[in-house]
Amino acid sequence: MELRNRIKELRARDNLTQEELAKKVDVTRQTIISIEKSEYTPSTLLSLKITKVFKVPFEEAFYIKK
Repeated sequence: MELRNRIKELRARDNLTQEELAKKVDVTRQTIISIEKSEYTPSTLLSLKITKVFKVPFEEAFYIKK
């Protein structure tokens, strides 16, 4: 199983750049890139910060691919 996400879609919906999102959640742009590509699994705290920015439940931003 693998944790996947819809961060890129949510960013597009809210017209946010990777840099803007990174600043809002206090990480680098490279971290956002890695999360979007599912190359990096964010911590619980970072995941919750991201969902708070987009005002969505965790399950709407992140999901498990079987």
